[in-house]
Amino acid sequence: MLQFEGDQNYIYRILRTLKNRFGSTDEMGIYEMHSSGLRPVENPSELLLSQKEEELSGSAVAATMEGMRPMLIETQALVSRAVYGTPQRSATGFDLRRLGMLLAVLEKRCGFPLGQNDVFLNIAGGIRVDDPAIDLAIVSAILSSFTDVAIPANVCFAGEIGLSGEVRAVNRIDQRIQEADRLGFETIFISKYNTKGLDNKRFKIRIATLSKIEDLVQALFQ
Repeated sequence: MLQFEGDQNYIYRILRTLKNRFGSTDEMGIYEMHSSGLRPVENPSELLLSQKEEELSGSAVAATMEGMRPMLIETQALVSRAVYGTPQRSATGFDLRRLGMLLAVLEKRCGFPLGQNDVFLNIAGGIRVDDPAIDLAIVSAILSSFTDVAIPANVCFAGEIGLSGEVRAVNRIDQRIQEADRLGFETIFISKYNTKGLDNKRFKIRIATLSKIEDLVQALFQ
């Protein structure tokens, strides 16, 4: 059983396997819509990353997995003062309830008054991402917009955020790091619990480890 996904305003489409009696359902394909039909995307990471020439706040790159394929996707956030009383929450390509949880963690553990602000989140390319490893990039983009501090373009993230503010380990970390290294990123932030058995000498990229969300604030926003 196959399913096509994608926003009608974007040219990208994802073909997912929902049910396969004879094999794995982890495989997926990414295609571009053209007038002549669908064309496979050989390197989706380069297409889903920002093409801006200058560093702007509110943007962070996540090292995610779509099925068995590692992809780097840009997350974009906008945090602004709520002027209509009740703060607005909007998310494109990401679960709105999980966004609310991440905002609550930031306010409780780091003291950022996000409950008084509108928060808008967008996953570039119109692709929906359910990988928990995108949490760290989303939190970074939100903090970048809130503090108006740009994250360097050569930095990416892979980590899940827990309710206590801990940065949790994610699966297939080797593949995520390898993809970031191949695309020329210089630093990747991951959970310190992902370093067990990880051979850093295999990669040119610098691997920065975090144990809790406060470590991220100190590393990038202070």
